[in-house]
Amino acid sequence: MSTDVSPGESTDVELAISGMTCASCANRIERKLNKLDGVSATVNYATEKAKVSYADSISTDDLLATVEAAGYSAALPRPVGLDAVDESEPADAELDGLRQRLVLSALLSVPVIAMAMVPALQFTNWQWASLTLAAPVVAWGAWPFHRAAWTNLRHGTTTMDTLVSVGVLAAFGWSLVALFWGTAGTPGMTHAFRFTVERTNGLDNIYLEAAAGVTTFLLAGRWFEKRSKRRAGAALKALLSLGAKEVAVLSDGVERLVPASILAVGDTFVVRPGEKIATDGTVKSGTSAVDASMLTGEPVPVEVGPGSAVTGATVNAGGRLVVLATRVGADTQLAQMARLVEDAQNGKAEAQRLADRISGFFVPVVIALAVGTLGFWLGAGGSTSAAFTAAVSVLIIACPCALGLATPTALMVGTGRGAQLGILIRGPEVLESTRRVDTVVLDKTGTVTTGRMALVDVIAAAGESTHDVRRIAAAIESGSEHPIARAIADQAGTPGRLGVSEATDFANVEGLGVRGTVDGHSVVLGRSRLLAEHGMALDSGLLAAVEKAEGEGRTAVAVGWDGRSRGVLVVSDTVKPTSAQAVRELRELGLRPVLLTGDNERAARAVAAEVGIDEVVAEVLPADKVDVVKRLQSEGRVVAMVGDGVNDAAALAQADLGLAMGTGTDVAIEASDLTLVRGDLRVAADAVRLARRTLATIKGNLFWAFGYNIAALPLAAAGLLNPMLAGGAMALSSVFVVSNSLRLRRFR
Repeated sequence: MSTDVSPGESTDVELAISGMTCASCANRIERKLNKLDGVSATVNYATEKAKVSYADSISTDDLLATVEAAGYSAALPRPVGLDAVDESEPADAELDGLRQRLVLSALLSVPVIAMAMVPALQFTNWQWASLTLAAPVVAWGAWPFHRAAWTNLRHGTTTMDTLVSVGVLAAFGWSLVALFWGTAGTPGMTHAFRFTVERTNGLDNIYLEAAAGVTTFLLAGRWFEKRSKRRAGAALKALLSLGAKEVAVLSDGVERLVPASILAVGDTFVVRPGEKIATDGTVKSGTSAVDASMLTGEPVPVEVGPGSAVTGATVNAGGRLVVLATRVGADTQLAQMARLVEDAQNGKAEAQRLADRISGFFVPVVIALAVGTLGFWLGAGGSTSAAFTAAVSVLIIACPCALGLATPTALMVGTGRGAQLGILIRGPEVLESTRRVDTVVLDKTGTVTTGRMALVDVIAAAGESTHDVRRIAAAIESGSEHPIARAIADQAGTPGRLGVSEATDFANVEGLGVRGTVDGHSVVLGRSRLLAEHGMALDSGLLAAVEKAEGEGRTAVAVGWDGRSRGVLVVSDTVKPTSAQAVRELRELGLRPVLLTGDNERAARAVAAEVGIDEVVAEVLPADKVDVVKRLQSEGRVVAMVGDGVNDAAALAQADLGLAMGTGTDVAIEASDLTLVRGDLRVAADAVRLARRTLATIKGNLFWAFGYNIAALPLAAAGLLNPMLAGGAMALSSVFVVSNSLRLRRFR
């Protein structure tokens, strides 16, 4: 009996599983692992991984031994990191081996099928030629199915391979009986290719074309399936392969080229124009533009200089940079993104759990149905041949690989495409949440707005120029680190811009402003009160400008020099240019936006009006944000929350769907269900659309897979499907499901 493992007592590990051939295999391994005390496991057939939480009383050796006892192989995978991409994957050898079996089986099967279908090709003793060609296909081509079926039999279980092996061997065995003991081996024997049940002597017919054809079709289906699974998981591999392979480490002024994998925190390295930045770090010297589009999707390069944070795998588009490594290996932003993607791909949605449960008892039911079909046709007076045909068709058509692939392939492709677009989906449960969400709560600062103060307006007194007001204010504020001072000083930009001079005699007046000397002028900047104390009271025009700015929730700073007030500078946290469009897109998805902020009501209303939000909750303490989400939920709303700060983490976790801006804090990202790598709110709408599209694809896949088996089994039992056609149809159903999932790669 499985034991629930509490997070405080458990360790998580991810096992790489090999030897699985269908969803029933995954279900069986999962049951075996969950029978261990203190173990909670989820096995994913598509990713070939098992995600296991286990108590201290269990070791990883116990887990590996349990999987091996079930007839499969397991290994502890390499850690996810920039250097964790194995160029020579063992899975490729498996794919190549499968391809070899498929090609040789197809070459041998085509003449067998042709002779069986076209009486004109049935030369004297053609049946013995068919036996010669079909025997290697049944013995060698179908060996993976036989081997898996035998392993399952030894462990007292059945999987889809059991159905395939029994069906192929039954068709081949019956043909041998007919050839050696019946009349089918008589020289000159011919028979037509039939689709329907006819009462004929069973010992007159052979089914070598069914045995060989079914094997070839199933090998083709399995090869396409494995290749498609490789493509579906390609986004994660592509993400990991983005990192730089080599780096120029700077030591005692000497550059030394080393593998990026051996970089350590605290190392200093050089990045030349056009090179990838080897790992996350801080710029020590140099200025440049960094192209982070592969990580954020943002096409405009970001300007960086000393003190700027840079991310591994982004490209230096400008000058030479010297960077101090701050995070390496599995701690980098790229590796964390990859880990989130992989975690999401290894999870299971509720719909997939249902499919797994069904596939678990499906095989015994099908074998019973095949035996029942055989008995029914014999009892109803049908020929042995007809009864046998129907029974074998039931075995072949029933293989529910499409059922096992329906959810994981769509999830892999959807999450992989999301990663390429800067959307990280934490798990499959998230997809089901997006369908029900009707309200989206948007944190104001850093989400709807930039989160940084910026100079938005300059008002000059009568007779003064705005250029002089801005220039002198920037000069005096360049000596301060206050956010408002930085907003004003940053307008000056590089030295020489705006003709800014250096301030002297700089002094800070606590809580009121600053003063100093610029170009011989005695300058005072700050609150109106500070200027009044220095005999520079604001005139009516400037007072009106201050009142207007404060009425809009903005900050007004007055500046004066040489005994007279000269102007007002208005500073504000500016709305991101894409926020209004993002709100429109969220509304189009049927979501009702709510602006949530700890800022004052006037500032919040001004921002809400600018982006088109009607509902505002302002002046909320950080600890109370979670209560706002709870209140909305108590009103019957299903709430999505978008935030970026530490103070948003609890609300993100409380919401039915939490979306964290990737430009925010690690705490917020950890608490969320979806992470938006870019700081663009429009990505939130894209994330919801992608999640809903992925969920719709999963549902479509499951509908097809269930519908296929429900429709096909009665046809097979009624004898209306030839075993070979049944095998082809079964293989095509898996290919259809995988192909349908791959359409998500085109999501825009």
